[in-house]
Amino acid sequence: MASTPWSPAATSRLRSMLALLLGAVAMAPPSSVKEAAVPAGTARDVSRVNRQGPFVGVVVPNGFEMEPLLRSPEFSPAKKLPYLDVAGRRFRFGTIANRKVIIVMTSLGMLNSGVTTQFLLTLFDVEGIVHFGIAGNADPNLRIGDVTVPRYWMHTGLWYWQRYGDGREKELALESNGDSTRKYGALNFSDHTAGARKPAAGNLLNSVWYQPEEVFPADGTPESRRHVLWVPVDERYYGLSEKLEAMTTLERCVNNGTSGTGLPRRPAVARVERGCGASVFVDNAAYRQFLRSRFGVTAIDMETAAVALVALSSPYGRSRTSPAVAPQGRTRPACTPRWRRRTQSLSPFALYRC
Repeated sequence: MASTPWSPAATSRLRSMLALLLGAVAMAPPSSVKEAAVPAGTARDVSRVNRQGPFVGVVVPNGFEMEPLLRSPEFSPAKKLPYLDVAGRRFRFGTIANRKVIIVMTSLGMLNSGVTTQFLLTLFDVEGIVHFGIAGNADPNLRIGDVTVPRYWMHTGLWYWQRYGDGREKELALESNGDSTRKYGALNFSDHTAGARKPAAGNLLNSVWYQPEEVFPADGTPESRRHVLWVPVDERYYGLSEKLEAMTTLERCVNNGTSGTGLPRRPAVARVERGCGASVFVDNAAYRQFLRSRFGVTAIDMETAAVALVALSSPYGRSRTSPAVAPQGRTRPACTPRWRRRTQSLSPFALYRC
């Protein structure tokens, strides 16, 4: 955020608070400070691992999505040091299709995925990142089990929430110095009132304006920000993913059709233009349709935008399965598709084999 004028009194209070805080840190026991660093033994193991690099990082949201990959015959764990635990995260080493990989689970949400990705890039010699998992689908032409590979990702959770009574023509606070914008549109809550069309009284929640992220490029001037709304995947990885669209081996049903039920058609792989994400589980048809109409997105998830932003200066690839269109009513497939038990997108494998 750009600098904001401070009154002399506020500046004095800030200086006093900083002095008090720094004094408290200085008086902290040495052991508590030492524990914040990577232990010496772990640092030696990291150096030993990096001598075997570079690696491709495989970032997975949760164990439900990671376990099928670990059980896959395509993955061969390293024999001498199969994993390394750092800061509550387990980094697993091995190969997939003869490519050296590091697999790590992020847990759900933007913060977890961003922090884990930063750990991965800071500690290890990583040449690229592949992120895969299950996502929501905003494209009515796609079906359960289809695999999407978006070219651009947007974080839809950075909002300017406008006060009640202000309209679209009202300039946002700090808009004049570039800290907020109306360029990318807003979600107006009164437009989505059930049983009424734009009620005269409006809605106390008013509108939220979507904001771009502030980023500090690794190859730029320190503390020199720029704004980014759509983060592109690496062009080389995206080009390789074109060959995935010809895949015809994705299975329709976990029971191989023995029960006579399954998906209505064989799942397909599709490269699409846009995906989006925020720390919000979208199970709402109206919001899904809004994101589709306003931003033209296909995949909706909770982690990828953070991974993309952290890896902005590094090549990375990304693919998600599309488990379902966010329904207005409860729906279930006739059988449990195999991707619920075994990784269906195959993206970590095929991206490297192509």
